[in-house]
Amino acid sequence: MFPAHYIWLGAAIVSEVAGSAFLAKSEQFSRLVPTALVVVFYGFAFYGLGQALKGLPLAVAYAIWGGLGIVLTALLGVFAFKQRLDLPAIIGIVLIVTGVIVMNLFSKTATH
Repeated sequence: MFPAHYIWLGAAIVSEVAGSAFLAKSEQFSRLVPTALVVVFYGFAFYGLGQALKGLPLAVAYAIWGGLGIVLTALLGVFAFKQRLDLPAIIGIVLIVTGVIVMNLFSKTATH
């Protein structure tokens, strides 16, 4: 089973992606319910990141949170909002995922 700090980090990432989805639906904060959900989900995302920092170094936690958040948000854009990614965007996302994998597998900074 994953250590608790990775579970918190995963919850923070999912919450941040959900917040981003509602941000797109808030229409520049003009719709009350999506705007409130943005605040709730982003609030929980930062809380979860804070909990993850109890067991992970900031550099590692933030790299994973930011990198996977970018990838999942891009996928959300493609599948939920029917947005298209061009080749440079896809290459960039692959590089982000590769960086997160390299950091977790080979860096002595990451605590396991």
